[in-house]
Amino acid sequence: MNTIVTGLQWGDEGKGKIVDYLTESADVVVRGQGGNNAGHTVIARGTKYILHLLPSGILWDGKTNVIGNGVVLDPVGLVAEIERIEAQGVSITPDKLLISDRAHVVLPLHKELDAARELSLGDRKIGTTKRGIGPTYADKVNRCGLRVADLLDEKFARETIAHRTADANEVLARFDLPTFDADQQADEVFKAFERLRPHVANTIPVLHKAWKAGSNILFEGAQGTLLDIDFGTFPFVTSSNTTSGGCCTGSGLPPTAIDQVVGVCKAYTTRVGSGPFPTMDEGLSQYLHDLGREFGATTGRPRGCGWLDAVLLRQGCMVNGTTGLAVTNLDGLDNYETLRICAAYEIDGERHELAPADRHAWDRAVPIYEELPGWMSDTSGCTAYAQLPDNAKAYLKRLSELCDTPIQFVGVGPDRDQTLVV
Repeated sequence: MNTIVTGLQWGDEGKGKIVDYLTESADVVVRGQGGNNAGHTVIARGTKYILHLLPSGILWDGKTNVIGNGVVLDPVGLVAEIERIEAQGVSITPDKLLISDRAHVVLPLHKELDAARELSLGDRKIGTTKRGIGPTYADKVNRCGLRVADLLDEKFARETIAHRTADANEVLARFDLPTFDADQQADEVFKAFERLRPHVANTIPVLHKAWKAGSNILFEGAQGTLLDIDFGTFPFVTSSNTTSGGCCTGSGLPPTAIDQVVGVCKAYTTRVGSGPFPTMDEGLSQYLHDLGREFGATTGRPRGCGWLDAVLLRQGCMVNGTTGLAVTNLDGLDNYETLRICAAYEIDGERHELAPADRHAWDRAVPIYEELPGWMSDTSGCTAYAQLPDNAKAYLKRLSELCDTPIQFVGVGPDRDQTLVV
């Protein structure tokens, strides 16, 4: 089966763990959006791997991993990531990793433009990772960006970088941020590109050949639904379509190639950066931080934590066409006596079961909670769904009912074998 794994919250749901688990039966693993602002943590064979641009399937032998056309690629960052993962004993060869020649390139100047944009917003800043993702997607939409295929023509690429550098320096100078020398920037990019050149390919026919041959293709979504440029909590979103549809446009495979969509969510809610968070709870945040949980894989920032928000999950399941839920971090709630699930919002005296588009309505959204008893026992040692405490299964059942989507997997710890099939 060809499967999309997509996040249903603000990212950080544990998608890397689910992708890693499903990769055992996959032949091809594809990243179709985002950039190295995404951070997927996978624990395999007792070793912790943190991935940003590399698909999580890279940790397995005999799999083809594809960085698709919808990704914005930081050549310098990717080389550093490859070297770090190889130092952990994982071989990354050209037959194991393919990079789309249509992917857009993140230049060093894009990162400073990201910082300039945040400065210009002041108190309204988005809270980006400042990895240059938004400015690179903006160049793509403005049709002035540089694609990986353009790097094969060094003269043209250097001219393009020089032109883009001149424009960027005017903006950066206004904010007293570092400006760039075009030649130095080009040299840095081309040094990294030489390491990546053997991996560059037209990945569209590769994926179509695998599809027609009946291979199992796994799509690894980046970030989460609530960061989607169209369906997220705008404007506090990323700059790409992080929902299931983005996996198709970001890879070159059509919707008819997809058999199932696994939506990943935590047993509670987290987010980093700015923006609305109706179910945020300081007590739950402190509890999870004290356990050493919920610190960002990319930035190290502590995540805000709150109760499970079924309003957001319900909408996420709708727009992704989710066929099954993967609920992670259930063990994080093992010692909480009373749990809450937000079933709806009250906004100006009216009940809302779906998220509002009006950005100002978020400030007036009051969660309508249901309370459920906790299970007060360790679930991390469970090896089958049937072994979960009755109250844990009741909590998951209510989550499924509120989202009108069956639960397919449950995570009770970070390791590969701590994934329960329902």
